[in-house]
Amino acid sequence: MPPARHRHNHNSLQIPCGKPGCQRWFKSKAGRTRHHHSAHPDLPPSVRHNRGTPQPDPPPPRTPTPVPSANEAELQNLSPPPHSRAPSRSLSPEGRVEFHGHGDRLYRNYHPKLDGRACNELGEFLAPGMPPPLYTERPFRDWAPYRDRVEFELAEFLFKRNQMSASQIDTLLDLWAATLLGHGKQPPFANHHDLYKVIDSTPLGSVPWKSFSVTYNGEKPDHNVPPWMNDSFEVWYRDPHEVIKNMLGNADYKDEMDYAPFHEFSSEGDEQRWQDFMSGSWAWSQADEIAKDPDTHGATFVPIVLGSDKTTVSVGTGNNEYYPLYISLGNVRNNVRRAHRDAVSITAFLAIPKTTKEHANDSSFRKFRRQLFHSSLAKILGTFKPWMTKPEIVQFGDSYHRRVIYGLGPYIADYEEQVLLSCIVRGWCAKCLSPRNELDINSLCRCKEHTETLLEQATLQELWSEYGIVGDLVPFTNDFPRADIHELLSPDILHQLIKGTFKDHLVDWVERYLKHVHSAAEASRILDDIDRRIATVAPCAGLRRFPQGRGFKQWTGDDSKALMKVYLPAIEGYVPTDVVQAFRAFLDFCYLVRRDVITEHILIQIQDALERFHHHRTIFNTLGIVLTFSLPRQHSMVHYLFLIRLFGAPNGLCSSITEAKHIKAVKEPWRRSSRFKALGQMLLTNQRLDKLSAARADFRRRRMLDGTCLSEANVLDNLPDGQNEDVRDEVQLEDNNEDIEVDNGPTSVLAHVELAKTPQYKRARTVNELAVELLIPQLPVLLGHFLFAQLHPDDERDPDEIPPNMLPHFNGRIWVFNSASSRFFAPSDLSGIKGMRREHIRACPRWRNDFPRYDCIFTNTNPELDGMAGMTIARVICFFSFKYDYTLYPCAIVRWFDTVGDAPDEDTGMWMVRPAFHANHTPNIAVIHIDAIYRAAHLIPIYGRHPVPLDIKYYHSYDTFRAFYVNKYADHHAFEIAF
Repeated sequence: MPPARHRHNHNSLQIPCGKPGCQRWFKSKAGRTRHHHSAHPDLPPSVRHNRGTPQPDPPPPRTPTPVPSANEAELQNLSPPPHSRAPSRSLSPEGRVEFHGHGDRLYRNYHPKLDGRACNELGEFLAPGMPPPLYTERPFRDWAPYRDRVEFELAEFLFKRNQMSASQIDTLLDLWAATLLGHGKQPPFANHHDLYKVIDSTPLGSVPWKSFSVTYNGEKPDHNVPPWMNDSFEVWYRDPHEVIKNMLGNADYKDEMDYAPFHEFSSEGDEQRWQDFMSGSWAWSQADEIAKDPDTHGATFVPIVLGSDKTTVSVGTGNNEYYPLYISLGNVRNNVRRAHRDAVSITAFLAIPKTTKEHANDSSFRKFRRQLFHSSLAKILGTFKPWMTKPEIVQFGDSYHRRVIYGLGPYIADYEEQVLLSCIVRGWCAKCLSPRNELDINSLCRCKEHTETLLEQATLQELWSEYGIVGDLVPFTNDFPRADIHELLSPDILHQLIKGTFKDHLVDWVERYLKHVHSAAEASRILDDIDRRIATVAPCAGLRRFPQGRGFKQWTGDDSKALMKVYLPAIEGYVPTDVVQAFRAFLDFCYLVRRDVITEHILIQIQDALERFHHHRTIFNTLGIVLTFSLPRQHSMVHYLFLIRLFGAPNGLCSSITEAKHIKAVKEPWRRSSRFKALGQMLLTNQRLDKLSAARADFRRRRMLDGTCLSEANVLDNLPDGQNEDVRDEVQLEDNNEDIEVDNGPTSVLAHVELAKTPQYKRARTVNELAVELLIPQLPVLLGHFLFAQLHPDDERDPDEIPPNMLPHFNGRIWVFNSASSRFFAPSDLSGIKGMRREHIRACPRWRNDFPRYDCIFTNTNPELDGMAGMTIARVICFFSFKYDYTLYPCAIVRWFDTVGDAPDEDTGMWMVRPAFHANHTPNIAVIHIDAIYRAAHLIPIYGRHPVPLDIKYYHSYDTFRAFYVNKYADHHAFEIAF
């Protein structure tokens, strides 16, 4: 007899979350309650920790931060004193004081001339407070070109989310049609052709792809003409002007966009802060230049952010290289540009000239290939040129019109791309004039005017050998006003620091050092032990493991980022102290420049880390490991202070953004193609993806996507028969507007920990049973100490001094949990759009049915002190909860660690801890409230000089070693709190 079958519950997903800005719906009230506890904790002030991003004490009276090149003089022209450009710190375009952040009072000076004022369709400025015009006259339930919501969400699911092939779409629709046979109904689409036709007919987001061909028109030899001189090279693109206008009009960005350049200051000491792009000096100086024309006053400056990089989609078949060009806005904030919210769009596929091996190294071919790149960019971006000096009226996502002035902004590129963009010789710096064999000496910045002067007075050979300039190339920026390619090259954390300086330089130098001072056999043994050290690192939330050490052949950016977090303690003991300190200084530099907000005090720390790195790295030269430090990617570190002041925090302009875009815009469309003439299919796929994104933004703007498909269908299905569409629309509007608010900023809760939702019913159910299970016979007494502290919070006596007869006794039911979750504010890490991050802390005897896992934690012991001075490390043995006098107590049994010394280790910069013991040599164990937990901590063993035994596994780490480093490099948030 076949098993009983369940019918689909049409009433599922009917309960909305109800919290401001949350669009989640649930099948039951219990599900909604669990969601509220997890995502929207309603916390009393007593559990709101204040350790999110500690602000150091204000520095002494400000002095100009030294930069190891002549950049400071240039900086003074771009970054004026705080009060020299605006009449008052607290004035915005509307004359209001800006408040935002987690309790921080911040002031902004907005540009007094290009202040982004709203206007009407004719360009006439509106009075402050006037409402915007109606966005659209389309009816509320107009789903065109789709029939209804089901069609749209099905099309989006099949094409964008699931990426289902055409044949599989046909199969699914045939099965769907079979279930409806005899009911007089049809599936939403007839077949994949019908689906694609409907998507293509979407009027929004329609920026068609176009192409142009380029051929060589120079002199050709009389005989043996190279094939590339007769070939035609095709460039596919779509109008970037229209792409940018679509971004400006996207309602999703209306609360995540800056309409005017500004300078931001803290409330104490007028300390300047840099975060998003428009807070930098470059946008302000550009606005100064534009404002020289009175007709531009009141306009919105829109910087065009570009990025390009070749990418490989396949190793073994066909034409496996593509050359995408990406475009974005400088006005959207860094968190939006990093969050894959369509703020970075592909706008062109550039040509990649190929030729025979015989002519590949020919100078004329190399010149043609490079000039083709610049000429293509100049033509593609030419549609912006009329509106770089004359304002264009554009409607923005907040429904207001504004007068827009465009300008070429920063260019995201790795070093090879920077060489091509700046028309310099490989091995030279694209930002300054330092000689290629002495890159770190002080020198002037490159600039357009200086290059043009040299072109007039020097020969091509002199330009090449003495200045590193390829004089017979014309950069694309020469065709645009106010554009200097040397100034526009942005910092690139991924390729310059992580993959360049760390992976290609420092890690390689350590291996070369070991082979230099040891025999080949001994060096191999040491490298094997370093790999074992890396492999035995204990697991932690968000930390990647290396089961075989660093012995993998193909490195990715993620590999390098993960190895940076655990590499320093692994080499200690095998390399000189200066090498360890060089790694520490470099890691400090990386983590400081990666911060979401950078202040003047942090700039001083960055400069100090850079100087320490330059000092300690000389050990590699002294030992003969490295002959020169004139390495362009490593040299780029000296320009970071200048570029931070210029463009804001570097994490908003890193090439990791375009690398991630490669997957969605190039690699996935290529995999969906037939591989035959794949580019045309990839263009069509990208166009359809843009149309679906634009349609979703429009439907969301008109509040047509609130709730779920099923919840909306139930609302309409339950209306009385005979009601017309207008009444049905009114019912839907009224239902969706209930308890809806806009969440305009991050939550004020900086850290909150709560237990898992499901207890472990097969574990102990009383305190005595738990004491036997955990082999902690004194657990009932420890619980008594905990209850006494909870019931008498003002009693400052040591727990051991309290008489046993005064301790509360509990022998009721307990609930044991295997994990807890911590939510905290960590905008510098990969986190939500509001900067919140969630991680799980594990305490379970069999993690994934394999091995025990008991994580370590930061606990708040003195909230008045910052960093490790106010925190203690502990290891969680068990999570449990119980009720006492009708009060629920969520708790953790922890084993304390003692801090070694009163300062971090001088070499590694990390605090050292060791397991704590009582005077009778028993482990120091306690019961604490989970409100005392801040977040997970990661400890790395202090390995010393002894090899790691072969039988030690990573889950033995905390039980085997006697002393540990508190790994402040586990993530950027840990770096900010574990100082």
